[in-house]
Amino acid sequence: MTQELSQRQLRVGQEIKKVIATAIEQGDVRSNEISEAFITITQVIMSPDLKYATVYLMTLNGKNLGVVLEQLNADKWVFKKLVAAKLKLRYTPEINFRVDDTFDEADRINKLMHDPKVMADLASENKE
Repeated sequence: MTQELSQRQLRVGQEIKKVIATAIEQGDVRSNEISEAFITITQVIMSPDLKYATVYLMTLNGKNLGVVLEQLNADKWVFKKLVAAKLKLRYTPEINFRVDDTFDEADRINKLMHDPKVMADLASENKE
């Protein structure tokens, strides 16, 4: 069971998301893999003490996702520096990038729900 995030965690996460998304969009990162990829930052989850930020992302159609993720994590100091400059926080959080697999999970569940066996079970439950 996951703990619900506080309003402060949500607010700081949204601000960090804006800073990172803007930096990627404007090409503040020198890596060709990052500048050529279409990256979507889906969410930023902050630790309760606001010292760690986990940034979830996806690339368009999952293209070069492994390479992009590796490069972002290698350049995370650049993003930490930008966050420190743009946001006035007591501590600048450590940033870790991760793949957002919620889309894959939603797709898997959707496929399961449309499986003929599951549909037959649901139809039989509705008749009872």
